[in-house]
Amino acid sequence: MNAPSTVWQGAGRRIHMQEVGLRDGLQMEKAFVPTEDKIALCNALSAAGLSKIEVTSFTSPTAIPALKDAEMVMREITRRPGTVYAALVPNLRGAERAIESRTDELNLVMSVSATHNLANLRMTQEQSFLALAQVVALAQGANVAVNVSLSCVFGCPMEGDVAQADVFGWVQRFVDLGVRGITLCDTTGMAYPTQVHQLTAAARARWPGVEFTLHFHNTRGMGLANVLAAIDAGADRFDASLGGLGGCPYAPGASGNVCSEEIVHALALMGYDTGVDLAQLVAAAQQLPALIGHDIPSQIAKAGPRLTLHPVPADFDAIRERALSR
Repeated sequence: MNAPSTVWQGAGRRIHMQEVGLRDGLQMEKAFVPTEDKIALCNALSAAGLSKIEVTSFTSPTAIPALKDAEMVMREITRRPGTVYAALVPNLRGAERAIESRTDELNLVMSVSATHNLANLRMTQEQSFLALAQVVALAQGANVAVNVSLSCVFGCPMEGDVAQADVFGWVQRFVDLGVRGITLCDTTGMAYPTQVHQLTAAARARWPGVEFTLHFHNTRGMGLANVLAAIDAGADRFDASLGGLGGCPYAPGASGNVCSEEIVHALALMGYDTGVDLAQLVAAAQQLPALIGHDIPSQIAKAGPRLTLHPVPADFDAIRERALSR
């Protein structure tokens, strides 16, 4: 990777922020967030100006009880023009439920790691691909957009490094089906900046007509660095999670996704245009502890933006007088 040339000066360049906390974050929580609170949270995120919101998952309520209210949430949210409302769907039945609930985009998931795919989805990669190909065909027939999220692109917690050729082989198979949205996922926080830059640049060069999203976790503290490396390689779409919620059951001790308000805060300071109102985003994040019953990783929700100022000490005038009298 060459020394960064453009990443340090955003110069108004548009970066699309895509919120995954309502799905990727809440599905990991033990506490059930009431339906009306999920709807209100989604509406707050819409008002903040997110480009895309992954609202829920149309998975079996038995498998993910935290999102058992998927239909009601998707139907009752207030839709902001310009925001895409997506949902994860695992199979044909989930896709049918999502389409019936007026979902704008179906997000499909499989892993580029054979071991992770089997452990996580209980299917071989070929079985996953065949099932997802059916969903793609259904969505295309219904004129509903499809995005495919490829897990473990930057490493598998059980296999180690994943060859770029394997990653690109799966990208090509979905592109051949007519899919034009691909998310490259750092599922367990194994990515590092030089790797991210090289793979992102290569993918964009090979498939200029594909809309690539980068999905990072902050497991090892490199989330923001990886976002900046991807931007320097030309990426302009990023998943992030309100409050930094999320994680992966196959990465013991893993922290959550990169934090939406932390990424928006950093990019705004660097001159990038995310289209997101940071104050509204932070206000939404600050609601999370009461909803999920524990603290959140977000440093911005705790400390506030960089220029959050604080009052001088109560005895400041006396301190000044003593200092001036010396």
